[in-house]
Amino acid sequence: MGGNKGEGASQMHIQTMARYNRWMNHKIYECCSGLSDEKRKREMGAFFKSIHGTLNHLLLADRVWMGRFTGKPFHVKSLDQELYTDFAVLRGEREAEDNRIVEWVASLSPQDVDSDLVYTSIVNPEPRRYPLWLALSHFFNHQTHHRGQITTLLTQLGIDVGVTDLIGLPSEEM
Repeated sequence: MGGNKGEGASQMHIQTMARYNRWMNHKIYECCSGLSDEKRKREMGAFFKSIHGTLNHLLLADRVWMGRFTGKPFHVKSLDQELYTDFAVLRGEREAEDNRIVEWVASLSPQDVDSDLVYTSIVNPEPRRYPLWLALSHFFNHQTHHRGQITTLLTQLGIDVGVTDLIGLPSEEM
């Protein structure tokens, strides 16, 4: 199985990561859909307290980053701000955001990927400058990090998410 080398490889990588992100979020939400609201919102010792809190944080962070990427800022009060209390609404918004991410990433040129992203941090309000490819790598890595926390919480509740490896991405998503 060959792949692109050189120009275009960065684009292929981020497009694959966007599709992986969407696939994994779908899997996580499917597993969470069988839980009661009480179980999803139960304090379980996670950084964002609960499964619901972590799902909310992921959507919020994605919207903050997409605002930076597209030049249309998404303003938040805090990184643990609850966007949606209703799981069905949260899930619908997650699906829409994942599709938006996939479409936006597909629109990037090699020059875009190699350009710099300049923004002001929420945590430490100072200007930051990073190559877009690095910021995108962080963006997808952040999702993976917190989804790992959610899979641990789901395992504690007796739910097996199944394969989560990037290499497990179904071929039709590649």
